[in-house]
Amino acid sequence: MRIRSLRCDSSMAPTLRRAVRSRWRTASLAAGWPFPGDWEVPAVDAVCAAVVSGDDLSDSLAELGASRAESGVGLAGTLQDLAALHAVAGEDSDGLVSADPDAVPASLIRIAALGWADAVSGMSVGREVEDPLTGLNTAGYLRTRLHEVYREASSRGSTADEDYALTTVVLGVSTDGYPRMVAMVLIADVLRAVFDSGETSALLRAATAAVLAPRTPQLSARCQQARWMIEHRLAADPALRDCGQIRVQQEALPEDHAEACRLLASL
Repeated sequence: MRIRSLRCDSSMAPTLRRAVRSRWRTASLAAGWPFPGDWEVPAVDAVCAAVVSGDDLSDSLAELGASRAESGVGLAGTLQDLAALHAVAGEDSDGLVSADPDAVPASLIRIAALGWADAVSGMSVGREVEDPLTGLNTAGYLRTRLHEVYREASSRGSTADEDYALTTVVLGVSTDGYPRMVAMVLIADVLRAVFDSGETSALLRAATAAVLAPRTPQLSARCQQARWMIEHRLAADPALRDCGQIRVQQEALPEDHAEACRLLASL
């Protein structure tokens, strides 16, 4: 991809980059870009710089595709924007241009699409391992983490229960609806604050959270601190005072991972 004025003096490069960016934005809006205020992202400048200098576009186009995905732009919109760039940066781009995705070389489409797909995949994985309300890990992630713990214990010649403790935090059984949701958000915040050294905190059920932590001399004190902080925060909110008694207790880890998974399902 080249522009016709590429051969001019290097001092003109900033001017050329601004010109490419301006014409690209105009062509993209004309082609139906729906978010005028969100079009300008750092990746746009990187692409324009590569176009003007004649550098390889692979990295900057992949970054552009990822940026569009992270901004919530669909693949069709991303490729339409790429077509606008291709139209204004071509050898015969004087005057009016038409942003035609079918005219873009397949190699460029592939690079931008892969960047977009990689970003979407990363965001999907993030949603699958975190509960969207509390930000705690999901029970599925905790099962995976336990599998690693059992493998680690086996390699050491010890047991998972010797090395790690599973602590559960359970709200009163009568708690339901909005108070429960708010209470679990507060509980999640406390668990992140107290267990902030690489422990795994997860949401097992709507009213049950768990922490997988190494057995250390400080573990009991940290569990007591978590209980006190949770009770204090719930008591401070009149809407949460009826959440019932908070139960914090340690669960013995079974002999193998399969039994541990059954334990999580029963808590």
